[in-house]
Amino acid sequence: MRIAIVGCGQLSRMMALAGIPLGLKFSFIHDDKTQTRDCVQGLGIIEYTPSKEADTNSYAKQAIADLYQALGEPDCISVEKEQVDVTLLQALAGFCPIYPGVDAIKACQHRGAEKQLLTRLNIPTSPYVYNETAIKAVEVLGYPVMAKSCTEGYDGKNQWVIKNADDAIKFDALRLTDYIIEGFIEFDKEISLVSTRGQSGEIAHYSLTDNYHEKGILIHSISPAVNISDDLQAQAMRYMESLLNELDYVGTLAIEFFVVGERLMVNELAPRVHNSGHWTQLGGITCQFENHVRAIAGLPLGSTEQISITGMFNLIGTEKPPFEVLTANSKLHWYNKVSKAKRKLGHINLIAPTLPLLEQQIAQLNLTCKANH
Repeated sequence: MRIAIVGCGQLSRMMALAGIPLGLKFSFIHDDKTQTRDCVQGLGIIEYTPSKEADTNSYAKQAIADLYQALGEPDCISVEKEQVDVTLLQALAGFCPIYPGVDAIKACQHRGAEKQLLTRLNIPTSPYVYNETAIKAVEVLGYPVMAKSCTEGYDGKNQWVIKNADDAIKFDALRLTDYIIEGFIEFDKEISLVSTRGQSGEIAHYSLTDNYHEKGILIHSISPAVNISDDLQAQAMRYMESLLNELDYVGTLAIEFFVVGERLMVNELAPRVHNSGHWTQLGGITCQFENHVRAIAGLPLGSTEQISITGMFNLIGTEKPPFEVLTANSKLHWYNKVSKAKRKLGHINLIAPTLPLLEQQIAQLNLTCKANH
C-alpha cells in the first residue's frame, strides 16, 4: 500500500518513519517551493505541485492525473498541515480517498470556520468577532483582545495583542482582511488531547498533556497532565468524539484547550498529528504517527496506553543535533531542516519514574540549549 502526504516537513517525515516498518510506501507532494525537501529525502517519491491554469486559477485535469501517476498511484492521501490548497485536495479526491476529509481540513484551516463549527456543536470556545474593527470589537469584548489571521497563523505568527485604544487604532490602520478578534481568557493552564479515529469509527485517545509556551511557541510538553479531574477528562473526550464523528474524521486530530477551573475551552484544532503528541514516540505503546498511518490505511488502531511519565522538549533555532544533552532516558529526533531562529529543528523525548525528576531534567535541557545559542 502507498500513502501520499501533502507537505515535506518533519510531520511527514515522522509519519513515514512510523509507517515504513508496517510495509507501507510513501510519496510526498512538495507544495512549498520556498522550503527544502530535506526532511523527507530518501523516504519516498517527491513531486512538486503542478502550476494552476492562469485563466481559471484551477488545476488542469491532466496535470492532476500526471501528478497522481508520478506519486506512484497512492491508495490514499493525507496532510501534515492544515494550510494546504483545498482545490488540490479536491482534484486529487477523484483518484483516491483524502484522509482526513477535505471538509474537516477546510473547517480547521480557517479560524472563523473553526469557531462556527465549535459553536454549532456546543463546544465552548473564547468569544470572538469576525472581520470587525478593533475599535468596535472591544465594545463587545473589552480589553485586552487578541487579533488573529484566519489563515497562516501558527507559533505566534500573524497575531496581535490589543491592550488599549492606541493598540486598537494601530491594528485598524493595518487594514487587514479575514481575521478574528478574540476576548482574552483567564485560564489556569493549557492542555491538549490527541486522538485517532479509524475508518470503522473506532476512537483511541492519548493521555491529556500539559503544554508550556513562550511567545506563542510550544517549548515543552509533559504527559499525563497533572491535576486533571475525572470530569475534565470526560469533557475533553466528549468534545473530541463530537468533532471526530461530526466530521466523519479518519486519522489523528489534536485539540488545544484552556483549563478554566472545572471547565475546558477550545483554543485551537489541528487536523493532523501534533507537536504536543510527540511524547507518544517514547511514552506510548503506539505513537500518534503510527496510529494516524494505521487509521488512513484501514488497519486496526494500536494501543494508546501510556507506559511512563513522559516529556517532550522542542529544539528551537538549534544549529546542529545536540548530542551532548542526550541521556540514558531520552531520545533525539532531528528533522534535517535548515537552521533558523525560532524554527523547530528537532525535539527530545524523555521518560522518568517521577514528575519532579522529569521536570528537573527538562529545566536542565532548557538552560543548556539557551546557553548554546
